[in-house]
Amino acid sequence: MRTLFVGADALLVEVASGEEAQALHADLLRRRAEGSLTAREIVPAARTVLLDGLPDPARLAAELASRPVPHVPPRAAETVEIPVRYDGPDLADVAAHWGVGAAEVARIHADAEFRVAFCGFAPGFGYLTGLPAGHEVPRRSTPRTSVPAGSVALAGPYTGVYPRSSPGGWQLIGTTDVVLWDHTREPAALLSPGTRVRFVPVASTGPAA
Repeated sequence: MRTLFVGADALLVEVASGEEAQALHADLLRRRAEGSLTAREIVPAARTVLLDGLPDPARLAAELASRPVPHVPPRAAETVEIPVRYDGPDLADVAAHWGVGAAEVARIHADAEFRVAFCGFAPGFGYLTGLPAGHEVPRRSTPRTSVPAGSVALAGPYTGVYPRSSPGGWQLIGTTDVVLWDHTREPAALLSPGTRVRFVPVASTGPAA
C-alpha cells in the first residue's frame, strides 16, 4: 500500500488492483463500525481509498504501511436485479467490437455477475466489474452531450447505469426503468460498493439484432 496525505486530515491509500481497493474499503468500514478507526468519510475508487476526517493521518499511514492488504471479503448474499431492454444505440458497435451479434451481446452481459467496485461521477452511479475477460470496450470517440437516465452502458472493464440525464462517453447498450437514486429512499442509492448486481433481459420494442 502507498499512502498520500491530502490536506490536514485526509489520507489517500493506493493499492495494486480494484479487488484490493474493495477489500481495504470493507476492512476500514468494519474497523470504523467496531470503534477502532475514526474517519468521517471512507470512499473507494478504482485502486484507491480516501479517508477524510482523520484525527491523526500520520499515525494511520504508518499503521497501514506495516499491514498487508486485507483479503477480499466474501460476496454479499443478496443480489440486486436490474431489468434491462437491450435496445441501446451503441449495441451494434459493441457487437462488432466483440465479434458477435447484438443478441449475443445481451446474452453475455445478462449472464455475467457484477459487483459494484466503487461509486462516483453522479449520485447513484456505480462502476460495476464482472464482464468476462477480453470484453472491455473503448469509450466513444465523441461523447454525447446528453445521455438519458436509465441508460445501461459500458466503458473499459466497467458497466454502469446513468441515474440521471447527463453528458457521457460510454457505449449505450440498453435501458432500464429502475431508479438508481431517490433522495426520499433510505438509502438513497440503490447501489453501493460491494453490491452484487445482475441484469435481467426484458422485452424491447426495438429489434434485438
